[in-house]
Amino acid sequence: MSTQLAVLALLTGVLTGGFFRFLSIPIPAPPELPGLLGIVGLFLGYKLVDTAGVSVDLLEALGL
Repeated sequence: MSTQLAVLALLTGVLTGGFFRFLSIPIPAPPELPGLLGIVGLFLGYKLVDTAGVSVDLLEALGL
């Protein structure tokens, strides 16, 4: 992952979030830290399983 891309994404998010707040529009993200940490946890879990190289084809397991 490019550090420059990550910083640009963070800056874009900060500017967009500020714009949403300025216009009093609800953000399309959890407004509290626990909700945000839940999203980070989902991402970390996905990356851990991906790195471990384990997966199950659910459609195949269900015979679809």
